[in-house]
Amino acid sequence: MEKGRLYIVGTPIGNLGDMTVRAIEVLMSVPFVLAEDTRESKKLLVRYNINTQLISYRDQNHNLMIEKIYEKLNMGLNLALISDCGTPLISDPGFKLVRELRLHGYIVESIPGPSALIAGLSISGLPTDKFSFLGFLPKSDSKRSKLLKQYMDLDSTVILYESPKRILDLLKEIGRINAMSTVALVKDLTKKREEFLMGTPLELLNVLNGKKFGENPHGEFVVVISSTLQKD
Repeated sequence: MEKGRLYIVGTPIGNLGDMTVRAIEVLMSVPFVLAEDTRESKKLLVRYNINTQLISYRDQNHNLMIEKIYEKLNMGLNLALISDCGTPLISDPGFKLVRELRLHGYIVESIPGPSALIAGLSISGLPTDKFSFLGFLPKSDSKRSKLLKQYMDLDSTVILYESPKRILDLLKEIGRINAMSTVALVKDLTKKREEFLMGTPLELLNVLNGKKFGENPHGEFVVVISSTLQKD
């Protein structure tokens, strides 16, 4: 019997209209969808009248779920993996699963879709030919600072994700490393309230403080940094 395959399916990062036809077809065709948060994923499936059963899969329950996943694949059943939003594995669960399946000869197929880091970079106006993606930085101040300096010293654009509660501290740290760096902040990508800000770290701090953002932090940020002074 031919073994089943795992589809890695990209889903919208905010606007539910950003689903590809192929992604919808795949999610309808498989008997089970592995999802990071079944409650969030249910909203997407309902939006597109997809009745496929959702199964909770996260890095934390990998060891518990892997044998059940093997069982289904060995029965010839195809499975799909989605995250809460965007492309799975990109600062989201899935790496352990894909690595293990690849090592054991299973087919893993990409169904491309939205990714916040690429969307943010594409509208930043900062260099796109070379970039480094750091995901979420470590919580330790010293580790964050060391990693930022290491990558900001390279001749490439740096992209990372940051929570609203830490964005002000991040801008201060970027400013300490290079006060003249250009930073683009993108929040709520693809949503009606999408917001884009650009400037030096100090300029952005002044804008956010002027809005009293620290009193009501909200919305995850895509942060794009160029240490090279931007010219007209």
